[in-house]
Amino acid sequence: MKDHARNSSSNLTRRDLLRTGSAALAASVLSTPLAWAAASDADITGRNSLKAHAHKHGLLTGFAVNVHLLRTDPVYTRILTEQASILVPELALKWVALRPAPDKFDFTDADTFVDFAHKHKIKLRGHTLAWHESIPSWFEATVTKENARHFLEEHIATVVGRYKGKMQSWDVVNEAILPKDKQPGGFRDSPWYKRLGPEYIDIAFRAARQADPKLILTYNDYGVEYDNEEDGERRKVILEFLRSLKTKGVPLDAVGIQSHIKAGSPSTIGKGLREYMAAVREMGLQIYLTELDVNEDDLAYNDVAKRDETIAATYRDFLNVALAEPSVKDLLIWGVGDSHTWLNDGPTHHRKQPNRPQRSLPFDNDYRPKPAFFAIRDAFDHRAKA
Repeated sequence: MKDHARNSSSNLTRRDLLRTGSAALAASVLSTPLAWAAASDADITGRNSLKAHAHKHGLLTGFAVNVHLLRTDPVYTRILTEQASILVPELALKWVALRPAPDKFDFTDADTFVDFAHKHKIKLRGHTLAWHESIPSWFEATVTKENARHFLEEHIATVVGRYKGKMQSWDVVNEAILPKDKQPGGFRDSPWYKRLGPEYIDIAFRAARQADPKLILTYNDYGVEYDNEEDGERRKVILEFLRSLKTKGVPLDAVGIQSHIKAGSPSTIGKGLREYMAAVREMGLQIYLTELDVNEDDLAYNDVAKRDETIAATYRDFLNVALAEPSVKDLLIWGVGDSHTWLNDGPTHHRKQPNRPQRSLPFDNDYRPKPAFFAIRDAFDHRAKA
């Protein structure tokens, strides 16, 4: 099935593609308006790159980075340098990657990521300092109510301190809200919450501010995009939570909207998201679209061109709403090419197309730009100039 996800009409190598830009896409004979627009472009680099179009409209844009590919795949790294003005690591700055043992840190992958970005003058986001997942195996038996604050503060001081002055922003706390856990305030009953209660959030933000006073400190969460009951409840609870942080003087500068959206969703994106972003702006906070991709599990058809067009339209429709909000400053896409998307691991756990690789990202398995690439770029141009 993976071979069917590629465009069989083109024999170009990945290196050929990056020399010829979107001329390769012209050979794909996709009969859609977006594909026609793609075919008419002579190049996807320089002034035609994502980062150039984003810059014209007051935005930074880039990708989540797989450090293994950073070391081994020169075409992957070339796309990053040509298309990205900001990067975030997929794994390298999470606890599970940094903490092999309670008394040890391993910065091998993190340093590779940071060194690459600085060599190419690309800004950086850190992800993430306090989360309920990607926790090392030793955590459960070692971190207790008595020592949890020490572990959290030590971790943040060490990690943020190591990269002081090198990061644009950090996701300090990730996904702290989950109303269905039935905790006061809508908090997720996470490992940190179990040990420290909601105070862990204050502790994390204050420790990050102390470690690097110039950082943009971000709270990052999901499930606020759609005009449906579940997302509406999450928006309400998250806004109440953010207001409480501001009231307490917690050093919060920005809010991340993860933006894991779905092609074929029965719910629309519009009024709820606009009102949510406006409320965040009114608190004096920036907004980052931090983990954008499109899950296509709900698409019942297998035709590649039709799927690509629907996915591109999903990107376009979401971004035309989100980018109309002036407080949106960054857009990070969660991956580069389809062969390495996390969505192929079935994060929704109820995949309707279990044997079909996702075509969820701007580039295909061979790093050819897809209609999604051009939809994202067009959405930048649809935004009012900065």
